[in-house]
Amino acid sequence: MRIAILKRDKCQPRKCELECLKYCPMVRTGAETIVLGKDGKPVISEDLCEGCGICIKKCPFGAISIIGLPEELKGEETHRYGENGFVLYGMPIPKAGKVTGLLGANGTGKSTAIKILSGLQVPNLGNVESETGWDEIIKRYAGSELQNFFDKLAKSKIKVSYKPQYVDAIPEYFEGKVHELLEKSDETGVVKQLVESFELEEALNKDVNELSGGELQRVAVIGCMGKAADFYFFDEITPYLDIYQRVNVAKGIKDVLKDKPVIVVEHDLAILDMLADYVHLIYGKPGEYGVVTMPKGTNRGIKEYLEGFLHAENVRIREKAIEFTAHPPREKRQKRNLFIEYGGFEKRYGEEGFVLKAQQGDIETGEVLGVVGRNAIGKSTFMKVLAGETDPTQGTISVDITVSYKPQYIKGELDMSVKDFIYSLKLNEADIIDVLRPLGIQEIEEKQINELSGGELQSVAIAACLCHDASLYMLDEPSAHLDVEQKVRLIKAIRRYAERRSVSMLIVDHDIYLIDLLSDRLMVFEGDPGVRGDIKGCFDMRDGMNMFLKELGVTFRRDESTLRPRINKLGSSKDREQKGKGKYYYL
Repeated sequence: MRIAILKRDKCQPRKCELECLKYCPMVRTGAETIVLGKDGKPVISEDLCEGCGICIKKCPFGAISIIGLPEELKGEETHRYGENGFVLYGMPIPKAGKVTGLLGANGTGKSTAIKILSGLQVPNLGNVESETGWDEIIKRYAGSELQNFFDKLAKSKIKVSYKPQYVDAIPEYFEGKVHELLEKSDETGVVKQLVESFELEEALNKDVNELSGGELQRVAVIGCMGKAADFYFFDEITPYLDIYQRVNVAKGIKDVLKDKPVIVVEHDLAILDMLADYVHLIYGKPGEYGVVTMPKGTNRGIKEYLEGFLHAENVRIREKAIEFTAHPPREKRQKRNLFIEYGGFEKRYGEEGFVLKAQQGDIETGEVLGVVGRNAIGKSTFMKVLAGETDPTQGTISVDITVSYKPQYIKGELDMSVKDFIYSLKLNEADIIDVLRPLGIQEIEEKQINELSGGELQSVAIAACLCHDASLYMLDEPSAHLDVEQKVRLIKAIRRYAERRSVSMLIVDHDIYLIDLLSDRLMVFEGDPGVRGDIKGCFDMRDGMNMFLKELGVTFRRDESTLRPRINKLGSSKDREQKGKGKYYYL
């Protein structure tokens, strides 16, 4: 089976000579394999196309894909976005009393699947020419668990609760205080309990438009959980949340919704492993097609996803497996080459305001230093002091460095293309090789900045940071909105960049997989969010992670076959054993 995809954002008919029509062998014989649509862009007939691939090679903007798919997918389209548009095959299945995870690359249809199950979008079964009725949809899924689900959904006999992916838009739809918003959604009486569990009490009297990203995320999750629904759908729960908040949210979903069918889209594999009972994997090509697998056990599903090979489907989704190491690279290096040393200092905001206390420390040349700790505990303050943007209240920082900084919150408000923005930074050939290609920037360079998805915008912000000439690079939560594949590309790009250019990096992130794979050493922050922060210092990975996880109250073990870190079930024999030995992080 063959499908033809036209990436409309890349197609620029006014800037080319319509090479797709000009060189198509079938068009030359008189067949209408490719014609121009009303908007002047090509329309490709999948029935007439012979799959020669000439149009793909000749298109100067890389806007065309001709994809061969297994014959068994024919007639199994769930939804298609217009002629030659993205196609989704298959659907995840909600299971009573279980949390089902949905794992796959961005742009492969996870959000589309969630919207269909939530009733926000009616699947067209691949028919883009006429409206698809519910009778036809129900007939398609006859004999499956989804038949009864769609039948009830069509007749409004079930109620669903849905948390969208991008919580930044909440202030656009609601004006008022946080407690007013949550009171409206409290149909089951659990909101007060969740506000306490998620440590959101101090935000209740804030206006919604004053909330941070982490506060908005927790408000959205609580609002979804507070509804009296038959099914609950969460489209990403971890962006903007620190690891403490991520664990609390996962615990909350498991405890409060334990008798309900729940589906969660999530890219943080440690949290997904802790939260989900089953997972559906989605494989395909971002922006072109996605295929939903049948449900798999969580451990098996994540393992196959990391391996890049789906055994039941006999499909390879990645050329190489994502591998974890049992020992950090820094332990193999004997000689230390110091970049900067700093003395202990204190930064205080007002008499009763937040105070950050830092012990003496250092950063090594070419080092990637992972930074972990709660939100609002002074990580950004430390970066500002180190960069010279603010002076410490006590002690001195005397370092001669140039800093490039990617902030935690980024906005895509520029009305210009990615290409114009990136190339305005005066790039050299090394930037293109070390940054743009590994981060996939050239694949989205024709898009407008203000039209980028969260993951695309994050990649552009990271690229902009790395393309500045500096001796120290600070990236605050670079993994937010990135899928697993993008995180792997980010890890490789940062490691290669630091080593090739002998520059140092501070990476603040809450994805334990990324920190584990990326960091040479670990800087640990402890304290009371919004009140005080204590920098305990820089440690090797073993000591740093053990200190960090002990405060978090969870234990990690390494999977025997993949070596990936996994959160032990709270109270399990393994959890109790490790806590008893004081080993929260096994290596």
